[in-house]
Amino acid sequence: MDSPARRGNFSMAHKSQECETENNVSYPSILYSKREVKEGSLQWVKEPLNGQVLMVLSMDNNCSATSFDMELCAEKLKSLGVQVAEDQWRRLIQDAVLKPEVRRYMFYNSRVLQIAMAMVFYVSLWTNIYSTVQLWSFGRYWGTSVLVTLAAVAITVAVILVIDHHQRKINLNTDVRLAAANEIFIKHSLILGVTDVLDGPHYILQLWFVHFSPQLCLQSLSAHIMDLQRTRESGLQQSLDQLCVVMEVVVQPDPDLEEEASREESPLLSSGVNLNKKPVTCKELLRLVPEGPPEVMAQQLLVIFSGCYVRLLVTGRLPRAVAGGHLEHSNVPCLCQFIKTTVLNTHKCW
Repeated sequence: MDSPARRGNFSMAHKSQECETENNVSYPSILYSKREVKEGSLQWVKEPLNGQVLMVLSMDNNCSATSFDMELCAEKLKSLGVQVAEDQWRRLIQDAVLKPEVRRYMFYNSRVLQIAMAMVFYVSLWTNIYSTVQLWSFGRYWGTSVLVTLAAVAITVAVILVIDHHQRKINLNTDVRLAAANEIFIKHSLILGVTDVLDGPHYILQLWFVHFSPQLCLQSLSAHIMDLQRTRESGLQQSLDQLCVVMEVVVQPDPDLEEEASREESPLLSSGVNLNKKPVTCKELLRLVPEGPPEVMAQQLLVIFSGCYVRLLVTGRLPRAVAGGHLEHSNVPCLCQFIKTTVLNTHKCW
């Protein structure tokens, strides 16, 4: 077989690590690539299309003992011709997705939990509005409950729409964490994204591998940034200033001052006691896209927004496409179009 990249749908189940619970429940990792069925025969494509899903790994997030099947992932990457050191990308995926605090964050921000919270919000809102209306004379009419129900439904729907709109934006706690892995995989025409889905009692995390060749997008985005630097530099700067994270860094004291202070201090305890002093830290604002040549800034933007783009692509949440995109046979925007409209649009804040 010349190339494993295919069009259409093909699935292969593989048993993941068993969950260390009483029922010993596990959820299989799903791996599939694309192929095309034409007139009853398989037509293998040597080069996959941009935006085509090549592989997706799944794991049960309900069980802390499970993780993505990295061995199967390594074999599939080798068959796709991706020559990356396994220890390197495995560590990056581990730091980005598999840390316990990240998995808890994704569970508490999942769509299922948000729908449950919306239902609780609706019941609580309806009860409070109805109780308040009963204090007035017109609250005793039968039509009051209908009006209260309509008001509670309208407010709840508005809250759900606001949450859904917020989920369409980049998530600094999940999408940006994949930037380090995407920086490596994008050189091999692959970008990664993570999503969540509910399958019965199981809350499933999915890691998507999408084919994307960045050359055309890199050229177009570099030219767009260069044009903005000439015409709307202040607007470009304002847009990029929003792409920042707060980091906690350890303050390194001046060695001369530290030595002088240690001489002046007299020990209050015996010399045998070791005092473990906590390091002094401060919060520092780190810009994700620092100033530089347009090509470097464009490359950084592609890497940072790859995770968000894949998440919106596979869940069908990307906006409508405009002419001149780099996705063949697709009605969704390419990565550089997505960045231009959502990040570098100087007329509105993304």
